[in-house]
Formats: sequence, C-alpha cells, structure tokens
Amino acid sequence: MRKVHVFFAIAMIAVMVVSMFNVSPAYSSSDNGKVRVFVQFAPGKGAAVEKSLQAAGGEIHYAFDDLETFSVSLPEAALNGITHNPNVVLVEEDAPRYPISILPSAKAVDLPEQVVPYGVDMVQARDVWDANRDGVVDAGAPTAANRKICIIDSGMFTGHEDLQGLNITGGYPTGWNSDGLGHGTHVTGTIAAANNSLGVIGVTPGTVQLYMVRVFGDDGAWTYASTLIDAANRCASVGANIISMSLGGSRASATEKRGFASLYSQGILSIAAAGNDGNTAYSYPASYDSVMSVAAIDESGAVADFSQQNDQVEIAAPGVGVLSTVPYIDETFVSVNGVSYAGGHVDYSARGTANGALVDGGICDTTGAWSGKVVLCQRGTISFYDKVMNVQNSGGAAALIYNNVSGSFLGTLGDGYSSNIIGVSLSMEDGQYLVANALGQVADVTSNLYTNVSGYEYYDGTSMATPHVSAVAALVWSSKPTATNADIRAALTATAVDLGAAGRDVAYGYGLVQAKAAIDYLGGGTGDAALHVADLDGVSTLVNSKAWKATVTVKVVDANGVAVSGAVVTGVWSGGITGTGTCTTGVAGTCSIASSNIKTTKTSATLTVSDVAASGFTYDAAANADPDGDSTGTVITVLKP
Repeated sequence: MRKVHVFFAIAMIAVMVVSMFNVSPAYSSSDNGKVRVFVQFAPGKGAAVEKSLQAAGGEIHYAFDDLETFSVSLPEAALNGITHNPNVVLVEEDAPRYPISILPSAKAVDLPEQVVPYGVDMVQARDVWDANRDGVVDAGAPTAANRKICIIDSGMFTGHEDLQGLNITGGYPTGWNSDGLGHGTHVTGTIAAANNSLGVIGVTPGTVQLYMVRVFGDDGAWTYASTLIDAANRCASVGANIISMSLGGSRASATEKRGFASLYSQGILSIAAAGNDGNTAYSYPASYDSVMSVAAIDESGAVADFSQQNDQVEIAAPGVGVLSTVPYIDETFVSVNGVSYAGGHVDYSARGTANGALVDGGICDTTGAWSGKVVLCQRGTISFYDKVMNVQNSGGAAALIYNNVSGSFLGTLGDGYSSNIIGVSLSMEDGQYLVANALGQVADVTSNLYTNVSGYEYYDGTSMATPHVSAVAALVWSSKPTATNADIRAALTATAVDLGAAGRDVAYGYGLVQAKAAIDYLGGGTGDAALHVADLDGVSTLVNSKAWKATVTVKVVDANGVAVSGAVVTGVWSGGITGTGTCTTGVAGTCSIASSNIKTTKTSATLTVSDVAASGFTYDAAANADPDGDSTGTVITVLKP
C-alpha cells in the first residue's frame, strides 16, 4: 500500500521562459515529451486558436469556454509560434497538483466501538448537534443535511463500514467510489463518518450531502491544474455549496486563479490545504484570495511543524494525529516467545512473513554475519533504506528498526526504492527490551496489508485539517441556508479562537475554526429558514385502454428563490384516485410524484401538497406559487390524456 508522502517536489520538470508570456511548462512522460500549457484566446477567437493548436500537433485536454482557455500538450518547438499568435492572450504552465499528506502518524488501530476523534469536539461540532453528549443527534439541530460538500481527492471506498448510509449523491469519473490510496477515504471520514456503533464519527454526523471527484490514482501520482479546474466545475454543476481540496502545488496559475474566482462569484466556498512543507512558501489553490487556506494544529492547539506559514493562511483546524477511515488494514507485528510487539511496516519494504533468531545489529551501518537472522537495528545515522539493505545484503530474514527516542514511528525506504525483506519499525521501549532480553530467541515477523476493507488510521497533514473546516462550514451554513458563501467565510474567521500572535498571523490565520460560535454569530441554529413550492407541473400518460397515470413535478425553493435539494415533498391524491405519494428534491430543487393507475372513466386527478420537509428549513405553505398559473402552488389538477 503506497501512502502519500510527496508534497510539492516535481518530477520530470523542464523549465523554459518565453519572456513575453512567462511560460514555464511542465514535462511529463505521459505527454510524450510535449509541454502541457494553458492557452488563453482572445474573445471570439476560440475556433481559430483551436485550429492553430491542432495544426501545431497539440493535444487538447480541456476547453474552458468560460475562461476562454484551452489546456493542451504541445511540442516544445511549437510554443514560440503559439505565444506570438495574435489571437492568443496568454500561455502559461499547466502546473502540477498533488495530494497533500504525509505518512500516517501512528499504526492502524482496531476500534471495538465508536470513538469521537479529538478534532470533532475541538471545532465544536458536537456542541452543535449533540450538546448533551448522549450520542443522539439533538432534535432540530443543524446537521448540514441541506448542504453539499464536493470532495476532490483520490476517491472514497464506499464499502467502508463507517461510510454506510451516508448521503452520497454520486461522483466522477468511473471509479470514484474506490480508493486504493486511502487519502480520499480518510478525508471523507473526517467530514461525515456515520453516527453508529462503529469506528469514528465525522464533524457532520453522517448527514451532509457528498459528491466525490477523483483526480488522483491509487499511486498518488500528481495531476494538473487543468484537471483541478475541471473537477471544481463538476462540483459546481451538481450544486455543491463547498469544495474541499486536500491538495495543492507550489506554482500559481493565472488560469486556475480565474477559475476559482469564478466559482466564488457563483456562491461556492472553496477550501484547501495550506501545504506540508513546513516553510513560508505559498501553495495553490489555497493561496488564491477566493479560496480559504487551512493550517494544521495539534490537540494542544500548537501549529504543526509541517504546516506552511504565510499571509494567505486564513484559518486553522486539527491536523495532527487525526483518526479517520481508511480502505485497508495494515497488520504488522513481531512475536517472540509468545509475546506480540506491535510494529509499523517500513513503506516500500517487502510484505509477508519471516522468522529467525534475534540478533543485535547496532545501528546497522555495515553488513554483518546475519544470514537467516532477524536483525534489530537502532534508528539513526543512516537512512532506513541503507539499514534494511545492509541486513538484506547480509542474508538477514528481516530488519527491525527501533526508535532512538521514546515512542513508536513509521518509516519509509523512499520513493523508487524497495527491498526483498520485511522492514518493521518498533518503539524504543520494545526495541531496547528485545535487545536486553530476547537475543537468540526466534522472532516471527508478520507484515500483511488487507485492502478494500474497513480500517482506521491516524494521519498528519493540512490535508486532515481541511476537511474539518469544510465540514464546519457546512454545519454553519445549514443553520442559515440563506447566507452567502461570503457570509459563512466571515462567520468562520470572526469567531475563530485566536491562537499565536494576537489577531491574524501567518501560522494560524484567524485561529481555530469554531462551529457553534459561528452559528451564534450568524444568528442561526434554530432551523427556521423558510422554503416553499415554487412550481407545480402535471402531465398525464395513457397506460392502456383502461388506465392512465398522472405525474406532478414539484419545485422547492428557499425564501430567496434558491433551489433546495434534499427536501421531502408529500402529496395527497384525490378526484380520480386516492392515496399519498412522496419524493425528494434533487440538485435543481425538483422531484416528481406519480399516481398509480387511474381508470379511464375518471377524467382528472388532483394532487395537494400537504408537506415539504428539509433539515434547516420550515415549510411556508402560504408562500406557495406557480408562475405558469396552472395550479395554486399547493393544488394541481391533471386531466386525462
């Protein structure tokens, strides 16, 4: 199982500068030696520029009509001609984007019953929906059920036990509901793990609407800014209120910046990870003004040493040792004389089982007489890879690397490296005990990875902080659905707990995000926003010579005329038929109620809307209307065909 531990390092990049357009395109083996760039065309010149790109041997990946821009891979020799094309406004690199995460901070855990990760209470989530801490969502509490978060990541393992029964509305592309990397599944669990007897619980108690756009494969390899723009546009097309992005890259893009500015103007709140490089560099899209940049803090409220610090950091959330869902179980341990010692798999080393007599290899900085032995190596001085290879080259059966400070750790051989023997990390305490008491005894080493199963693991990263903020934003917004994205953003920053230097600072932004305080700031929390029926349309269809059916389409909006998704509409039939029907509104705020068969001797059927219910709203029947005039907005009669 590959875990993500690459950040903004860029593989296979060649830089060239065309002074007029400041082009620094990225090379990729998948582009067959071409450079991948954004090409912005002058208004009305899209067709002409497309023709020029094709003539130059370009491969167009995306056409963003609203941005008047193509994403295209071009032969390097064609760049000069394209940049000087009079119909071209801008040529710039289509910059790489990466999942932002680091190695899990602790070994996988087995949870016999549901636990509440520390971050849930740290951001006041249960103060919103379980104030008395009885494990039951409080009646009338905002739960984000009327908000939609679009997660752009590596997919999600929808078969996970703690992601069952969630309000998942779909995803893109094919395969969005699988996740060999684990990154997206961990993010999803933080946002919305179900309130059940299993595993963990999310910042929203399994209630927020979710949509997943998968942009990273199982190997965690980087993607492009253009892919991110396309993903964000797909989020907008399905009615997302919030876009959550635990990803980024080190280089800005004017095209990407315009794309997220456009989404913000459409009322969408975009939230992204500040980055894990532990420096003052900007990462993107987090550092665009239209995106909230999220820093990571630990359980004590201290900023994480890896969290990037700059003047674009806007808010902070828990991002150290975050326990959440993963689609795998990592079973790694050492057994000696009937006692098992929990360990961590050294990433990229072999898996399986091994055994042999325990020997002390010191720091394992040279080879030794270790054939068939399980070698204890103290951490330090040289890399994990060198230690494991010294054991392997000595004929050793396995390498056990124990910490040189108190506690356990997780290690890696590094990208591109591997070994034929198992590498296991142990705590300092266990390693020292084995050196002192178990040398010469047989050690059985096991390291197995089970995939597509329900696992849980602690992760570090601004990637883990970001979903906390995204979920809090959804909770707050659900308390006042009529608020704008700017209102929600202002509420989050105004009520954050100030950490670090007084006021906004580069490490914490405005401080730790707080759900309950932001709801109180907006005057929400009572679920009293109004909704009503904005249109009723009826159609009739002939079933056979003896029967026909009536279907009524209902549109539900809030007081501002904004479509409400997730509203349950109940209607009562009368006239030619009796009975009750229900439907649930989709992204456009519409749904349809169909009758059962009606005898052809009946010339009409009437549907009366008796109730419309949605979390965070009350039904204002007096406001029901129909612009077509073919109903009262509450009652509609459908004639036989």
